[in-house]
Amino acid sequence: MGDSPKSELYGGGKCNCMIYNNINNHAGLEDLHDCNNPEMRWYVLRDLKRTNAKLPAYRQLQGMDITVFTPLRWRLTTRQGKLIREEVPFISDLLFSYSTRAVLDPIIEKIPTLQYRYMKGGTYCEPMTVPARDMERFIRAVACTKTPQYYLPGELTPDMYGRKVRIIGGSMNGYEGQLLATRGTRTKRIIIELPSWLVATVEINPEYLQLI
Repeated sequence: MGDSPKSELYGGGKCNCMIYNNINNHAGLEDLHDCNNPEMRWYVLRDLKRTNAKLPAYRQLQGMDITVFTPLRWRLTTRQGKLIREEVPFISDLLFSYSTRAVLDPIIEKIPTLQYRYMKGGTYCEPMTVPARDMERFIRAVACTKTPQYYLPGELTPDMYGRKVRIIGGSMNGYEGQLLATRGTRTKRIIIELPSWLVATVEINPEYLQLI
C-alpha cells in the first residue's frame, strides 16, 4: 500500500500532525507527541457518557493534551427551542488515543465513564490497540477532505466497491484502494478502511486517479 512515511505525518520527527488545514474540525485530531517513545500506542477507548453530553471524553482528553481521534459528523439538533447544526462523533462511544498506559491508566481510573476496550480471548484485561500505520493512513485520508463520509464495517455492500485505483499527485499521493461505485454522479470517492472499526470514503479529483 502507498502509505506516507511516518516522518512526514509527524512533521519530520517533531510529532506535529497539523499538516492539513482545519484537521481538528475534520477528524477530532490533536498534535501527536513523543513519537520516539516505544510505549506509545493507539488505544481504543469507550465513552459511556450520554450522546448529548456537553463534555464528551474526546474533548476531556484534548483538554489534557492527550492525542485523540474520533470521526465527526454534522447533526441537526434542537437546543433551547432553536434548530442548530453541530458536529458530533460518528460513533458516540468510540474514540482512539495515542498515548501510553502510564499516562492513560490514572486518567481512566478517575473518569468512570471512560474505559479501555479489551481484547477478546487475549490475556486478562489486555487493551485493544490499532497498528500505528493503519491509524495514520486513515487519519491522513479523512483529513484531506472537508466531506468524509463514514460507515460501519460491513455497511458497504460488495457491489459498492468499484475499480481499484492508485492516487497520483495531490495530498493523498501514493494511496491505493477501491472507488465507491456510484451512479448518476461525476464525483469520485475512494474507500479507506480502518480494519475492524471504520470505513470512510473521501472525494478525489479524477485527474489524480490511475486504474490498477
